[in-house]
Amino acid sequence: MAARVRTPAVAGSFYPATAPLLAQQVDQWLEQAPACSPLSPAALIVPHAGYIYSGPVAASAYACLRGLRGKVKHVLLLGPCHFVLMNGLAHPDAEALRTPLGDVAVDGTLCERAEATRHVAASTLAHRKEHSLEVQLPFLQRVLGDFDVLPLVVGSAQPEEVAEVLDALWTQDVLPIISSDLSHYLPYEIGRQVDRETADHILQLDGPLEDDRACGAAAINGLLLVARRRGLSAELLDLRSSGDTTGDKSEVVGYGAFAFYPRA
Repeated sequence: MAARVRTPAVAGSFYPATAPLLAQQVDQWLEQAPACSPLSPAALIVPHAGYIYSGPVAASAYACLRGLRGKVKHVLLLGPCHFVLMNGLAHPDAEALRTPLGDVAVDGTLCERAEATRHVAASTLAHRKEHSLEVQLPFLQRVLGDFDVLPLVVGSAQPEEVAEVLDALWTQDVLPIISSDLSHYLPYEIGRQVDRETADHILQLDGPLEDDRACGAAAINGLLLVARRRGLSAELLDLRSSGDTTGDKSEVVGYGAFAFYPRA
């Protein structure tokens, strides 16, 4: 019986559809990323736009995982559901996720634990066109190599509900990654000011964020709750907008990359 595979929805639009070009592009951004803390991050927040817009910002976070190749085997991805109205969180009811770089196995054990929280159900439809989690996979494939993943889209959910899911799944051998862009379609200078304020809230673990500050606000708000409880600290790795990466400053989308670390 053939495995149930979630096929890519945005290969060829958000990122290159051919493996050599995709690997070359991701590797180049990773090599250009600024130096990271010698500590291993406990969690990340990364953007999810087309690579020409947010790829360098995402790379600043993924570069911090380079020392974890062969060590991190389980990744938990949470990001917004852009195309389907839903309550709670959903996994794709698939055994693997496909990108031009190959297939990534879905972690069945994590999936069972997620469903046991009663906030997570299966939805092939919610994942079919969704890009927020898909665009993270090529970066993870180039940095971590062999790993499995549980991708969860987050619909309408309270911070405590997302936190409950995170607490159930976020063990020492699981790396949570939250996918979120920041402000949308503001003039460049206003967008920069708004995103700086949002970044300050994240750095202070101060939630909840409003939905107009981050399209992945529901997932971030759950993360901030758990990070406070676990005594983590947040570090800003990069904060830019599409005005910085493409030069068009009339209406911009904001992108931030953050790493969370255990306090010394």
